[in-house]
Amino acid sequence: MTTTTAPESTAIRTAPTRRGSLTALELAIAWRYLRSRRGSRLLSLISIIAIGGVVVGVSALILIMGVMNGLQRDLRDKILVGSPDIRVMTYGDNLVMDNWRPTLTRVRRFRGVVAAAPVVLTQAIVRKEGAIFATGAQVVGIDPQGPNAPDVTEIRRHAILGDFRFASSDKQMRGVVLGKKLAEQLNAWPGEHIVVVTAAGGALNPVTGMPSPVSEQFEVTGIFETGMYEYDNTYLYVALAKAQRLAGLGQSVTAIEARTADRWAAAKTASALNDSLGFPYLVRDWQEQNASLFSALKLEKLGMSFILLLIVIVAAFNIVSTLTMVVTDKTREIGILKAMGLPSRSVRRIFFLQGLVIGVAGTAAGVLLGLGASLALGTYKFIKLDPSVYFIDHLPVATQVPDVLITVAASVLIAAVATLFPASQAARLYPIEAIRHE
Repeated sequence: MTTTTAPESTAIRTAPTRRGSLTALELAIAWRYLRSRRGSRLLSLISIIAIGGVVVGVSALILIMGVMNGLQRDLRDKILVGSPDIRVMTYGDNLVMDNWRPTLTRVRRFRGVVAAAPVVLTQAIVRKEGAIFATGAQVVGIDPQGPNAPDVTEIRRHAILGDFRFASSDKQMRGVVLGKKLAEQLNAWPGEHIVVVTAAGGALNPVTGMPSPVSEQFEVTGIFETGMYEYDNTYLYVALAKAQRLAGLGQSVTAIEARTADRWAAAKTASALNDSLGFPYLVRDWQEQNASLFSALKLEKLGMSFILLLIVIVAAFNIVSTLTMVVTDKTREIGILKAMGLPSRSVRRIFFLQGLVIGVAGTAAGVLLGLGASLALGTYKFIKLDPSVYFIDHLPVATQVPDVLITVAASVLIAAVATLFPASQAARLYPIEAIRHE
């Protein structure tokens, strides 16, 4: 009995009929094209270059987005050390609240507000007693620290010497708490005295028509340090009554400050409180008070992310060129495979898988490198900054999971799109012309 053997081409054409076998064949061919010649298991040089481009783009994008998030977080936290969640003010030229006690009661009882207190803000010139050097300062008048004092901001927690009770040795509540850098400028420390001069508190001069300066001596009873250059270098705190005298407000105050149960819900609470109080009150939350700064940071983050995303797009062009070179180099093999029965869609998937492997490998390595660099930069604080310019003393990093996921998705998607052109070019090859290709 004679048995006949089917032609080899027919056997190969009919063998991979199941989807699983065909996918395995496609993966095997794609991996073979990624590897270098001469039977080496290592990736070819052009594949390594393509992966390297993706690694650089993804790692840089993750690191820079983490830095921008860190800047926003640190600046927000440091600003809110001395700035309230909500500030209630009045319209007008002098921005003074006369009948403020009923308003304070309403604010304290408002839903979402957990603490509220009056505040007085004014500018002054300060010098150490007996010294010539003087500098400008922001005077803040608040209620003295005590068991019933409302903790509206976190400034009281940052005292490194003394406290915020303003208890001077003469029992007249002439205590003052200075920022650390301001104390260093004046060389004024607890137990020593400073002189505070304001131009707004005195009676009008009948000749010039301008207010007469008000000068008052204070005893340094505390030093605070926030890490925020503006606070530490220019702010000083005194008792509310003393600030009212320095500002010439009598019994009035500048504003009412409030703390909310949820800082991220402060905008909603401020809007509702503004509607409740009505004219002439103006209510602003912490984001509105620092809108220009945070808007600039958000815009900068968006711009940097877009620029760095271009690096990933450039890496995608590298993938296109790599796969195009592979198509050119493997034209005869592709022709032979198609002549043996490999469908065009399988050829397309081979190059799609090849580009996808490059994209996924580069993205994974880039994520690991970016997260490692972010962790090292945030832990060891390699990059120092001038706090007088940047408000903070080092470059912070705060990597957020949504940013990483968006970066991964964008990188893999761009890599997948980059395979479409070379994959379609390979799928359109005619077997006979491909086999004759030199």
